[in-house]
Amino acid sequence: MFRAARDHWQTFTQKVPYAVVLGFFVKWLLYGGVIGLIVGSASAFFLTSLEYVTGLRVEHSWLLFLLPVGGALVSYIYLKLGRNSSKGNNLIIEGIQNGQESIPLRMAPLVLFGTLVTHLFGGSAGREGTAVQMGGSLAEGFGKLVKAGGSDRTILLMCGISAGFGSVFGTPLAGTIFGLEVIAIGLMSYQALIPCFIASFIGNLVATKLWGIGHIHYAVGQIPVLTVSVLAKVILASILFGLTSLLFCKLTHFLKKWFSRVFANPVLKSAVGGLIVIGLVYLVGSRDYLGLGVPLIADSFEKDVSPLTFLWKLIFTSTTLGAGFQGGEVTPLFAIGSTLGNALAGPLQLYGPFLASLGFIAVFCGAANTPIACFIMGIELFGSEGAVFMFIACLVSYLFSGHSGIYTSQQLGVSKSGVIMATQKDRNQKDQR
Repeated sequence: MFRAARDHWQTFTQKVPYAVVLGFFVKWLLYGGVIGLIVGSASAFFLTSLEYVTGLRVEHSWLLFLLPVGGALVSYIYLKLGRNSSKGNNLIIEGIQNGQESIPLRMAPLVLFGTLVTHLFGGSAGREGTAVQMGGSLAEGFGKLVKAGGSDRTILLMCGISAGFGSVFGTPLAGTIFGLEVIAIGLMSYQALIPCFIASFIGNLVATKLWGIGHIHYAVGQIPVLTVSVLAKVILASILFGLTSLLFCKLTHFLKKWFSRVFANPVLKSAVGGLIVIGLVYLVGSRDYLGLGVPLIADSFEKDVSPLTFLWKLIFTSTTLGAGFQGGEVTPLFAIGSTLGNALAGPLQLYGPFLASLGFIAVFCGAANTPIACFIMGIELFGSEGAVFMFIACLVSYLFSGHSGIYTSQQLGVSKSGVIMATQKDRNQKDQR
């Protein structure tokens, strides 16, 4: 009976090809909707919990001294239970690229717990990594439930990324494109466009409307008139944004390798990293660089900030992540970019909040190699009045950040430029020698 029904359906779809399109749409409306519901709810729980533990840390300053203990605890749990979950976002990306990496359901609670511990005790980390890992893990679990394989499994994982990103930042359109764009530099799978949009849109809707999660939006204020002088200044600032992205990626990857080489035991590695972060706090004389960095972002849109604020936030975050603490990079990158933009406003004689908004998206763009998603995020967060400048900032930062990125498993689909590709080939040949 099943075979006869299948043959009848194949004959029908050959005569009525739009039936295939309708079937695809209905299936992914259902699958994407379920992923959005699950991941959006998980993101809402995560954001609520994150706000709570951050409040505890601010209220009880002594919690900072438990950062080495918290890092050691999380690393110990990952060592005993994590298995390949320790690969983080890269595991999700590899699962999409080759389909061979299995993504365990345990990844969701592990990264949730690890990130909350990091923020409770004062680590400088973000939240995107947690949302993406939860999204990918939960999407994999749903895929196993419905016995999805091949391209369907790949699309489900991309939906998990989009739903996690869109719901945690309140940017469903950027979340859609991020799930497509982050897998490989220069390539996107448009087959997953509709499923990712449905998952991201529903995920954000569930988080904001069903669970009442609010997202911060910043006022850019005055947008300058497009002149040759302003354009030149924006391009110069964007080059610096891209180079800052490159610095962040290089330093973070270097510290991860250095910590692992010096401290072979991951538990000891995180404990020492926690001690270093505490030392940095007392070296700088401020706790402003702990946690997500949201107060730093707010300051960059409201007043002048110190010219070195972006650099200190970069060092704190690279050290935290390099030592093996859980969390993401994106919100700290927002803080790094917005404070750098604010610092450049004086020398470039441009409006501070305007440059802060460009830095906000451009530094993240260069680090994640996702120019279209970051441009759309800028429109969703800051409005469309400065769209031309935001697009320029993302493109220039994307180019000057090179092929390094925060996701080491991100494949190089298409080179950003022939010059960069040639340089990269020369370096690879030297390494092989």
